[in-house]
Amino acid sequence: MAAKTRPSLLAHQNRSKPDAMVKAPSSLKAHITRLEMTAPPKASLPVPINIQTAIMRAPDIPLPFYRYLYRQVGARWQWVDRLRMADEDLAKTLHDKRNNISVLYVNGAPAGFYEYFVEDEETIELSHFGLFERALGLGIGKWFLLQSLYAIWTLNPKRVTTTTNNLDHPRALQLYQMFGFSPVSTGSGIVRPLSDKELLDLSKKDW
Repeated sequence: MAAKTRPSLLAHQNRSKPDAMVKAPSSLKAHITRLEMTAPPKASLPVPINIQTAIMRAPDIPLPFYRYLYRQVGARWQWVDRLRMADEDLAKTLHDKRNNISVLYVNGAPAGFYEYFVEDEETIELSHFGLFERALGLGIGKWFLLQSLYAIWTLNPKRVTTTTNNLDHPRALQLYQMFGFSPVSTGSGIVRPLSDKELLDLSKKDW
């Protein structure tokens, strides 16, 4: 789902134009939907055939690997918040014992991830979920979401929450509702896409 950057081109652009002359990306308005489910999913899906899949927890995930996953899944959908976090803040968030990250591997390579946060004994938030672009069309999206929900519900919460918005995958809301989520509130927000300079700085940080 991600678009790769070209550091050499970005570097050339930044050298040829002073920062003041580089036009910042236009902000985007997001319509946000908060969803909740109060019972485990009833659906059952078979393991995908003709491909090898594995889901592995990453309790001490390295920051460069996390940012790689986050960008590969979220670049098309304007996921930017975690990319703007300082290393210290990101490490504190990811390595919090209440935070859990699991990575999907398809035929030996990363293909997606999900992340959830245990807010308290009653509520768990599915904070991130998605596939790499190369994994789309393999018929594993529904199966992978179901596996993430199964994992969350083994902790016996009273409710599982998540959010999506109109910048997300066009079928995201429908997919969540298919597996038992119901909309509980809506709102709006502003998303500021990453600038070329921010993308270049990220590529340097994780080399």
